[in-house]
Amino acid sequence: MKAVIAVGDLGKRYRVGQRRRHVTLRDAMVAAASAPLERLRGARRQAPWIWALRHASFEVMQGEVLGLIGRNGAGKSTLLKILSRVVEPTEGRADIRGRIASLLEVGTGFHPELTGRENIYLNGAILGMRKAEIDRTFDEILAFAETERFVDTPVKHYSSGMYTRLAFAVAAHLEPDILIVDEVLAVGDGAFQRKCLGRMHHVARDGRTVLFVSHNMDAVRRLCSRVMLLRDGQLVADGEPGTVIARYLAQESTQSPPDEWIPLAATSRRGTGEARFVAARYSSLETGFAGYAHSDGPLTFFVTIESDIARTVDSMAVKLSSPSGVTLINAEMMALGQTLGLKPGTNRARIAIRQVHLTPGTYDVGLWLGDSHGRTFDHLDPAFSIDVVDDPLPRFGVTPKGNGFVPCCFQVFQDDGVA
Repeated sequence: MKAVIAVGDLGKRYRVGQRRRHVTLRDAMVAAASAPLERLRGARRQAPWIWALRHASFEVMQGEVLGLIGRNGAGKSTLLKILSRVVEPTEGRADIRGRIASLLEVGTGFHPELTGRENIYLNGAILGMRKAEIDRTFDEILAFAETERFVDTPVKHYSSGMYTRLAFAVAAHLEPDILIVDEVLAVGDGAFQRKCLGRMHHVARDGRTVLFVSHNMDAVRRLCSRVMLLRDGQLVADGEPGTVIARYLAQESTQSPPDEWIPLAATSRRGTGEARFVAARYSSLETGFAGYAHSDGPLTFFVTIESDIARTVDSMAVKLSSPSGVTLINAEMMALGQTLGLKPGTNRARIAIRQVHLTPGTYDVGLWLGDSHGRTFDHLDPAFSIDVVDDPLPRFGVTPKGNGFVPCCFQVFQDDGVA
């Protein structure tokens, strides 16, 4: 298998600060009069440079799906812009073998005054495709993007969701050798996100290469065969997805803010509102730190509930789901035969899970409050998300597949012939 991307000691730096803009004629005249003094000051005090990316070296093989993860500002987008030929590197080299299609942000490569149809053909032409080749995939692009009714409307009138759907459909269907996608899953509903992941799987199965940036660790784990972690412009880890993701989440946990309440008043919800969740927090009982949970450790949720009158609640639940919507844990009070007495006004409650048994990743938390008669007082799904960190089997160097794992025992014995 050959390398389609070869990066050697790649770096990009920018000067801090931005050029001043003159709003009025008076501003411009004052600036002209003070220019000699400004030049004298500038000779003594130059704006500093910052390295957005430095000393990056790696190869990507044909057909490989590479995930790039890291905090905002780590250098992921800078790297993708260099590989997409949007910006030039300050140092190093990036050798690309093949045709690249990039989706770096909403509407990248689209002309706002052109229609959806015209932008599809424009992007195909930029990729070096003939009209007949674009014609062959045109209907597939529209069907995927679900923009058939608006194909002859200028894209400046599209919503951000329509823009993103069409941009991704164009990038993924025009048969590039290398598909570069930066945070496409940050926009769009769950159904669209699943379609995007499915399409990227299809691109990879065809032997083409995918570079994928996302903060959705579940999507990165499911899609990618390899993951790289960037921090402060440096490549700090490169390897198997589960191991690198666990390292990233553990790194994030050490930088988490102190134990703080998460406001829920503005969160989308349904229910009668007679009793409602207004805030929540969570922490690991073993360490006392908030912001993360151990994959094989306990997890406690604290919730603030407001009730209009004194009432007995016999149904409260906390649910943990994967970002794709699969329920993994459902802690339900009714199943335990417990009740909760609420007084008028503000109440506090605690839900303790002894062991979460989830692999490292980001999970959605849903909250539900109701009674045994089927009434729903409050339902938030999702209410917020949490990070689960730490490899549950570090001494063996193995990360369990999927989202969950269970403690178990394997025993080898001799068959004595007894059925």
